[in-house]
Amino acid sequence: MAALVIQPTRTQAQLKLDTREFNPKGEATVVRRNQIIEVTWPAGQQKWGKVQFDMSSSGALLKRISLGNKTEFHTISEDLDPAFLLSVGKRDLLSQNRWNIFFDKVPSRPFNTFPVVLRKSGISVKSTGSRTIVTIGKLTADRFSGALEVTFYNGSPLFNIAAVMTTRTDATAIVYDAGLVSRTQKWNSLAWISTADKMESAPVQYADSAQNLTVKYRTITARSKEGTLAVFPAPHQYFYPLDEAFNLKFVWHGNNYRKMLNGYGIGIRQELQGDRRFVPWFNAPPATPQRLNFYCLISDAGDEAALGAVKKFTNADRYAKLPGFKTMSSHFHNEFIMNVVLAGKPVPEKPEFIEVFKRLGLDMVHLGEFHYTAHPKGPDSLRLRELKALFEQCERLSDNDFLLIPGEEPNEFFGGHWLQIFPKPVYWVMSRDKNVPFAENKPGFGKVYHIGDKNDMLKLLEEEQGLAWTAHPRTKGSVNAPDIYNHEAFFKSDRFMGAAWKAMPADLSQPRLGKRVLDLMDDMNNWGDKKKVIAEADLFTVTQENEMYAHMNVNYLMLDQLPKYSEGWKPVVDAMQRGKFFSTTGEVLMHELKVNGSLSGETVKLNPDGTGDVSLKLSWTFPMNFVEIISGDGEKVYREKIGLTATKAFGEQQFRFHPKLKGRKWVRFEAWDCAANGAFSQTFWLQ
Repeated sequence: MAALVIQPTRTQAQLKLDTREFNPKGEATVVRRNQIIEVTWPAGQQKWGKVQFDMSSSGALLKRISLGNKTEFHTISEDLDPAFLLSVGKRDLLSQNRWNIFFDKVPSRPFNTFPVVLRKSGISVKSTGSRTIVTIGKLTADRFSGALEVTFYNGSPLFNIAAVMTTRTDATAIVYDAGLVSRTQKWNSLAWISTADKMESAPVQYADSAQNLTVKYRTITARSKEGTLAVFPAPHQYFYPLDEAFNLKFVWHGNNYRKMLNGYGIGIRQELQGDRRFVPWFNAPPATPQRLNFYCLISDAGDEAALGAVKKFTNADRYAKLPGFKTMSSHFHNEFIMNVVLAGKPVPEKPEFIEVFKRLGLDMVHLGEFHYTAHPKGPDSLRLRELKALFEQCERLSDNDFLLIPGEEPNEFFGGHWLQIFPKPVYWVMSRDKNVPFAENKPGFGKVYHIGDKNDMLKLLEEEQGLAWTAHPRTKGSVNAPDIYNHEAFFKSDRFMGAAWKAMPADLSQPRLGKRVLDLMDDMNNWGDKKKVIAEADLFTVTQENEMYAHMNVNYLMLDQLPKYSEGWKPVVDAMQRGKFFSTTGEVLMHELKVNGSLSGETVKLNPDGTGDVSLKLSWTFPMNFVEIISGDGEKVYREKIGLTATKAFGEQQFRFHPKLKGRKWVRFEAWDCAANGAFSQTFWLQ
């Protein structure tokens, strides 16, 4: 079958071009020449991009992709068809929490893969802010149907190609492969970056069978005589949640990909079996427009320039420094202590996982060690030995620029799964017999706590000023938490911080990630207990070859200095408990956010007319989509969305909003870009 199989229209003369929503006074232009529709847009650096769409039944859809100065264009690629393969399986909606399920194994049940078929029945071009969106024909693939959307972004040589498709069938889970397939042999070479962070290239051999590649930055390029075309996915949205961040060869190149795409192509792909643990794929609820999409970037300066330009969208997979903030990521089951230190293996001076964290730009990492591998309930001799090894290694591996914070996912006493953090090393055992005191001094360890129930656990958190919070709430092992214990004393305590956010489950129809926990955040706010939500990674193996960045997120804590391990990390715990942080996928940063001069976590007195004066300074890489102001009155949730489609790539702007908040008890803020990357604040409490 052909890539994005083209079905002929009735007659070429009946082609309709709809430009009613296109702004002819904008920066982009649209020209029709018979069956060719040509879109030109400003691509930045005084250059212009141009794409010709061939609406004839026989031609490749993308007749020519060019870059130039409006009078002289270089042909970057030509005669290409977008290609999509849609794999459709069945979602388990019964065994856990319906669409919030993670413990699903979709590829273990019958599924099928279908090529997406395009009928060139019509084309429309519309302007949306600084974007030009071309919508073409009708797409079909099994029970799915929709249209092809190509979005051009003014000010950047970037465009997005999306098969936007819906189904009426319930309990559907999907993944997709995508890319561009060549109808003429004009590409000369391919390039990518290896997981060792080195440029690699290979000549194009049009007869070679398709193969999958392990790459860094999720990108592959094809070079022609006059320029380079890069293909890559949305950096986080494309990667549904897994336990492991294994690099599963997410790009492909070659002829006859999966024996379903006729021709030579390059593109992005999913490993249908995932990490062979729990493999939930993407949710595709009925009537939701699923965006099977990928990005293209064009360059007339060669492979290295094109790959460098793509890397900028994720700051080269590194969390950017932000004055007044320190970065922290949480929830890693690396099991270095049990698998290496106490297993009698050689202990490396610089373990690989530490180098991975540092290269990501993390100032602090909060661990989740001893995840069903150790002796949390004792005997004391084993438990204390394990904790001592953890504390010693965390201290050894911390330095002036990096803090490794010991932590666990205890999963005892409270119900569901939860994490904890103390502001210093604390020895505690998760069991207490009748005659064992709550706390005692033990030679070689100092104060040791024995915890027998939820009351003991709360007392320990209070005495040592620690925090606990629900891990992966409303899914996984916390499928009913924190809802089942939101009335309990430990939950209502200020020592129970709240919950943790991760982009789980995944749904390609959503313009944001992690709706599950963002909805919980609103519910907790309306419960009135002033809870916070911290971002978590919840990953196991940490290696340089892994696709870490796609599965990661980070918290920016309001700290001027990084605490030294030897002095404890109370400022970190205090910032978390007080809500002095924002969380992000990394591409959108909240440099400043104040409501009537107050910071997140604080109580704000509204203006006499019930409004608030919001000052928000954002920076971003991909063009922004929107900011949303979410508030509640203790019962209902209210949403005000401010569109930011006029923004361009790599921007920074100070925004001022004046939302009407009369009668509201709280307000919080989210900001999301066109690739569903985003940031969210902690809550402001309103008087």
